[in-house]
Amino acid sequence: MDHDQEILELMKTRIIRSYKWRDDIVKPLSSELEIDYDEFEQILINKLDMSSLEALHPRFESARPRCIKERLHADLRLCWLADVMEIVSPKEADAITSKITQEILDGVEYDKALEDGRHQLLKLIRKCFYTLKKIRLFH
Repeated sequence: MDHDQEILELMKTRIIRSYKWRDDIVKPLSSELEIDYDEFEQILINKLDMSSLEALHPRFESARPRCIKERLHADLRLCWLADVMEIVSPKEADAITSKITQEILDGVEYDKALEDGRHQLLKLIRKCFYTLKKIRLFH
């Protein structure tokens, strides 16, 4: 490796080890991929140029709410309840996942917030069920 490459790699390494990169990006993603931190850092250094590395943390932060919301959508089985069976409207599903996502971003543990989302979802489904039941009684 020539001197310029060494300097570039050093600069990239400094970026990755700053701005809470290890805590926010490297640790969770390397854990998910089941590889050690150093190996994942090296992958990032090899695959991304300087401007991509510098912009990645802000992109990561801006993508975080969307990723949480998608995970909640799956964990609350909204793909079935809203998308397939249409028991819950897309607007209602979005309202629940948005509220729970904000709770998580405000510091509530994911599992506790997910439980809150389940309660909200169940309340909504029961409300719809009892409303339908009343309508049928009067017809």
